[in-house]
Amino acid sequence: MLRDRQGYRKYLTPKERETFLVAADRFDDEVATFALVLAYTGCRISEALELTVGQIDTAESAIVFRSLKKRRDDVFRAVPVPGDFIERLVRVHDLRNRQVSAPLWPKSRTTGWAYIKQVMAEAGVEGTHASPKGLRHGFGVAATQKGIPLNIVQRWLGHADISMTAIYADAIGDEERALASRLWRPPAA
Repeated sequence: MLRDRQGYRKYLTPKERETFLVAADRFDDEVATFALVLAYTGCRISEALELTVGQIDTAESAIVFRSLKKRRDDVFRAVPVPGDFIERLVRVHDLRNRQVSAPLWPKSRTTGWAYIKQVMAEAGVEGTHASPKGLRHGFGVAATQKGIPLNIVQRWLGHADISMTAIYADAIGDEERALASRLWRPPAA
């Protein structure tokens, strides 16, 4: 569900996502790259925290995540990211000079949460959705609103069942607002 029991939105809007991306760049490289991985990929916080040097696919400009919700340890998915972001990861985390098994962020889940909360505060994003899960949901909503096919969004998010992914198509987007605005205009004379 994209709303909690009180009806509050659990995802970042496109404007909030943009504000988050800008705010992330105001932090040091470790916090910024961590926050941007979550925003650009929609990954789970635990999936980001277990990323290693070898999971950054520079040739394909993708980040390869082990899908933690699967019942097997050998299920991976590649999520494309901007090429300049891959270059930033290479530079910031010295990927060319580290072992492939070295973690990018040898941090705890609590520290990862703190990083995201700091960036959310800097971005002025408040509420239930100001969280790693809000970034994940915001990614799903943004992808469906930009016309990315559900099966691709499903793969990127690591959902086993497409019905989980389909909830992102229920968010109010520009097209739905444009349709509703027809009700707000007085009839032509």
